[in-house]
Parts: sequence; structure tokens; C-alpha cells
Amino acid sequence: MKKLFFTLLCFGIFLTVSANNTPKVGDILTVKTPSTESFKHIDFPKKNILIKRGVVTRYKSVDNEAVIIEKVSTTDNGSTSVILKKKDGTKFFGFLNKVEANYEKAINAGELEILK
Repeated sequence: MKKLFFTLLCFGIFLTVSANNTPKVGDILTVKTPSTESFKHIDFPKKNILIKRGVVTRYKSVDNEAVIIEKVSTTDNGSTSVILKKKDGTKFFGFLNKVEANYEKAINAGELEILK
């Protein structure tokens, strides 16, 4: 009886932990500026495109910005791709409504942070 209870308890904990890592439409995340020069897992424009549009090349305008997951999709290789939009409804860098990101890689790299 103890083994059955312990097995069910472990199974319940495993399901709870795995369910927290899956993104859902409407989840709120925070964009964190990476320590490297640019974002690698969020498809923000490169610096030369921002310079041509007259935007300052630093990514300060998106640092600590709250974003909402608008769409979740799974790619062929098993990674999860999400479409993000700003929570306040404004555009990224003044011209992008939405951006795409690789969810797992962006979370692991520290580019996105789950808001609780």
C-alpha cells in the first residue's frame, strides 16, 4: 500500500512539474536583455535594420518588457515556437507588432523569464 501511494505521489509531482513548463496562449513573460550583443532565440531585428529605421541600436526599449504569448506551435524537430506581442499593445521598436521566439532556448538562455 505504501509503494502504491508513493508511486502515485511521484507521478502527480512529475505531472505538475512538466505542466508548468509548457507555454499556453495568454501566459505573460518578461523579456530580459542578454549579456551577449544580441538576442539569439527571439527574432528581433539585427542592429543594421534598427539603425536604418532610426532606432537606437541598444535593446533597452525591450528590457524588462512584459509580453503575452499569442500563439504556440511545435516545430518538426520537437521544439516549441511562440509568437509574442507586447502586453501594453505598443509595437516593438516602433514597427513590429509581433515577434517569434524559440520558447525553451529563450527561457534557458535567460532572454525570456516566466512572470508568476
